Amino acid sequence: MAKEAMLYEKAESGAVRCNLCAHRCRIAPGARGICQVRENQDGRLVSLVYERAVAASVDPIEKKPFFHFLPGTRAFSIATVGCNFRCTFCQNYHISHLEACGGKIMGRPLPATEVIRLAEAEGCASISYTYTEPTVFFEYALSCARLAADRGIKNNFVTNGYMTEEAWRTIGPWLDAANVDLKAMRDDFYREYSGARLGPVLDSIRLAKSLGIWIEVTTLVIPGLNDSDEELREIAEFLAGVGCEVPWHVSRFHPDHKMLQIPPTPTETLRRAHKIGLDAGLRYVYIGNVPGEEGESTLCPRCGNMVLSRVGYRMTAVDVRDAKCGRCGFALDGVGLDAL
Repeated sequence: MAKEAMLYEKAESGAVRCNLCAHRCRIAPGARGICQVRENQDGRLVSLVYERAVAASVDPIEKKPFFHFLPGTRAFSIATVGCNFRCTFCQNYHISHLEACGGKIMGRPLPATEVIRLAEAEGCASISYTYTEPTVFFEYALSCARLAADRGIKNNFVTNGYMTEEAWRTIGPWLDAANVDLKAMRDDFYREYSGARLGPVLDSIRLAKSLGIWIEVTTLVIPGLNDSDEELREIAEFLAGVGCEVPWHVSRFHPDHKMLQIPPTPTETLRRAHKIGLDAGLRYVYIGNVPGEEGESTLCPRCGNMVLSRVGYRMTAVDVRDAKCGRCGFALDGVGLDAL
């Protein structure tokens, strides 16, 4: 399954420099990058996960979460092992962190052509590169995305947003949407809990938006770590500066991996974040991981009409006509709303 990687350059003493993500790892001969799935083999960087899927399933697009990208449709979701972050609260660490897999490259062969065949057979409107971090299986995702686009199937990333500008611009012509995790607005949070930095994530959100990729953003709200009014307001104001139409998903944390000592996020905290987002000028703010909460539904930014009612990942009512509010005619933001 090894395939020569894209976006790398030769360095001294047989090392290579990977330019796929913002870590820009310098990888010595025989070593791997932080993601643990890109290896220097005799001065040649290879991907160890090309066409080797650790997960493949059909999901509602709302599960990603995307609420303004092809709402009500199904996505064929794929992932390989590996991640360029080491989040202590990761909910998929058993497949994203190779140390949890005993260092093995797990997965089964799943050629890009078969991904497209399965997506079509399941009636999926898009392919979602998700569960782990799509950046680290970039070559596989790009192969799938090109084939999918030729068949009229759209592509989306669910990502930590740590790609380089080179990577965004390479896949941009085939990438229709991205849900980017914005975990906090503090660099020390990223360094301590994810092994990364904040700046490249903010750059990615701005760049992806400028490339015409539909962007939604998710923040997992963790009690005591990123849930202050000040920090939530900073996130909301940053997103409003990128575009008031960018949907912001504020999601409930539950204890997992190495962060078992922190309790689940109180619903009231999420409601507070929801209000902060709207007060900052965002048109669409959603409460996640609390099925049945009113903040799951889409309200018209102008008249407050509930245009898309949701419970969990299921739409229960639609009042949209030609991508506009059924009551006042406000033009709603997103991709594929005209099909509702």
